[in-house]
Amino acid sequence: MKQRYFLPEGSILDFNPTLRSGRYGLEILDFAILASRPNGKFQFLTSCFLMLAVFFSPLTANAADITQQLHRPLNNSSLRESRDQADTLLRIGEQQQISGYADKTIESCLQALEIYHALGDYKAQGMTYDLLAKAYIELNRFQDGEDALRRRLAIARDTKDFQAQIFALNNISTVLLQKGEFTPAGKTVEEALTIAHNVQNSAGEGLSLSNLGLVNARLGNYNKAIKLYETALSFRRQVGDILGETNTLNNLGEAYLAVGNYPDTIATYGAAMRIAKTTRDRTNYLRAIDGLVMAHSSVGRYERAFDLLEQRLVTARELQNLREEFKSFMTYGNLYEQLNNYLTARNFYERALVLAKALEDSKQEVFLVDKLIKLPKR
Repeated sequence: MKQRYFLPEGSILDFNPTLRSGRYGLEILDFAILASRPNGKFQFLTSCFLMLAVFFSPLTANAADITQQLHRPLNNSSLRESRDQADTLLRIGEQQQISGYADKTIESCLQALEIYHALGDYKAQGMTYDLLAKAYIELNRFQDGEDALRRRLAIARDTKDFQAQIFALNNISTVLLQKGEFTPAGKTVEEALTIAHNVQNSAGEGLSLSNLGLVNARLGNYNKAIKLYETALSFRRQVGDILGETNTLNNLGEAYLAVGNYPDTIATYGAAMRIAKTTRDRTNYLRAIDGLVMAHSSVGRYERAFDLLEQRLVTARELQNLREEFKSFMTYGNLYEQLNNYLTARNFYERALVLAKALEDSKQEVFLVDKLIKLPKR
């Protein structure tokens, strides 16, 4: 899928926030919680060593390895791994994903899956596949992401978990969109919408309507997409789904931008940014800024665009997320290149190149080297 923004890549995925709920406590990795339990000091140190081991262990797994790893014989040591260790791995995986280390997230998830499989914990396996899929997709490994999501869907169907089916189908639909498979994406999300309507799951209806709007937007049916987004917003507000509302507002802003309606684009993205800032939803906050930068620069309001971009860079650094910092530098470079300020553009592209190397993103390295060669000297 082609990205209309300055950024080389971006997320439009509306994932089920399953990682926010339940006893697994996956919102933020907080060692203070571990330390407050019985034998907290021991658990704290164990978790620290485990995090270091996961962070620095070599990456050897991919989606094709999932089945092999889950079904290989476990030694006695692996069998003694406690549920707490698997839960900790999953927490670490989410923190790695938040910090921009999607490759490390994959390794953590595969280790957690091995333990959950041994325990026969289908609910935990489903949650892990959700996070694993998100990590694959952030690395543009869409087929691997789809594979993980279809495994998650199979678990939901086996356990007759209709809500999980709704969200898994929506997630598969968004991956198909990323792969440019619009017709299958539409059929998949329509199946999710039907299930949501039949079981009267308003949250699922809001999500499915929003993603159906996304399908229509990718097909160029922007007016229909806008109507679907507006209907989705009513469901999301009805159930108090603040995260979903913010995501749909961002989608709606994108549709307005596509039809050249800059006043509504700015108003909608602005609403999304304000809500995301209040709720500390950094993903939607950054995405709203990206839309606003595009809208303001399109009408010549470069000063406002640079103000917003500065906020973006500050947020990326607060998150210590090198990937988002890289995107900020790329956007800076693109804006200055548009203004024919090639010297400053070169400076930001060079800084982006440093981060691309740190992220081991060879694709972006090649792109930036070529960009710097072709960029005018003055």
